[in-house]
Amino acid sequence: MKKFKEIFQNPTFTKLFFANFTSHMGSVIGLTAFMFYLLDRFSEQPVYASLTEMMYSVPTLAVFFLVGVLADRMDRKKIAYYCDTISAVLSVVLLGAIFIGWMPFIFFILFLRSAVQKFFFPAEQGILQGVLSKDDYSTAAGLNQMVMSLFMLLGNGIAILIYWLAGIYGAVVVDALSFIISAILIKRCQVPVEARLPNGHHKLKDLSFSFIMKDFKLGMMYIFNHKLLMSLIGGFFVFGVVNGGFSVMPIFILKYKLAPETYEEYSILLGAAFGAGVLIGSVIASMLTQKFKFHQLIVAGLTISGSFIILSSFATSTWVFLAVIFLAALGLPLVNIAIGGWMPSIIEPKMMGRVQGWISPIMMLSQSITLGFIAVSFPAILSIEMLYWIVGGSLMLVGVFYTIILPKFMKEADDVQPAVVS
Repeated sequence: MKKFKEIFQNPTFTKLFFANFTSHMGSVIGLTAFMFYLLDRFSEQPVYASLTEMMYSVPTLAVFFLVGVLADRMDRKKIAYYCDTISAVLSVVLLGAIFIGWMPFIFFILFLRSAVQKFFFPAEQGILQGVLSKDDYSTAAGLNQMVMSLFMLLGNGIAILIYWLAGIYGAVVVDALSFIISAILIKRCQVPVEARLPNGHHKLKDLSFSFIMKDFKLGMMYIFNHKLLMSLIGGFFVFGVVNGGFSVMPIFILKYKLAPETYEEYSILLGAAFGAGVLIGSVIASMLTQKFKFHQLIVAGLTISGSFIILSSFATSTWVFLAVIFLAALGLPLVNIAIGGWMPSIIEPKMMGRVQGWISPIMMLSQSITLGFIAVSFPAILSIEMLYWIVGGSLMLVGVFYTIILPKFMKEADDVQPAVVS
């Protein structure tokens, strides 16, 4: 807790932290409220709700090759500021689109706003790397993980409450205000020029298609030439597997095994149990980063989560299942915070955006593969228990793999740093 107090004494970090919080809050509230609005209005057409979720994730595929390049070549502070400002404007446009009721236009605005938001995180992470010391990276990662776990725990509930009290228009207004607050906080940040423009000044007209693709390839080669970094980013592929599996597996085991008649009610408790586990695990992991090495925390987290995910498949009652899922969630922040604190210390500031730009598409790829595998194999080939064994076993195998390779790659990274071509 002392480290948390110390890091908030940095005014730039404080503004960035709350800007990230409010920007993410805008995304969660608006999207969740709109999904429930569609379920109420088009109860016989659930495809609209699925399309809403897709409008949050699919834009990654449209802009992933751009986000990292812009974060490294353009002014990172301006990118974050304009992301929030444009998102606020698009939220206002969304109000008009909802009033008109033209669904293709509504989904286009949701797609466009989500695409704009994808540029925020790499730029914000690049700024953080420039305004924090290496000793503060893990503390910042811990705080961000706690924010994400709070949204897991409370985000949907807050969005539903706002929707109930103020309707869809009120929820979108809160959405827009969140982005405006975030933009104001970003605007007021005092960011050193070396953190804003690590590769010097560029203009948009300088970023031709060939330049962008060359820079994108440069980011890929930087990762491939840095074995430690490549192995850590490879971990995000596993996180995508977990995300993909856990987006459907808990509902499947409740519906088809533990609580066929009341699975919807228990799914709410499931979200609370998982979110509470991640939140408590975030606090524990933040304290442990001061006492253990990053690779030890990663291996421990993978082993804990993997073993309890496998164990949860043997649950014979809903309450036992919820308790075991809570324990599985405790281990995930160990991995997330360790990687989040480790990566900024080994990535050249000039390359931070391009490296971050690879993470979302890697996770989306593995998440999509996992969902496709589940769609094909369950229940025709695999039982619900087998899905838990595969996901949990994957985490444990990666834990064993990291136990072997991370110490070796750490030593190599200390001896040789990859060349950076800017």
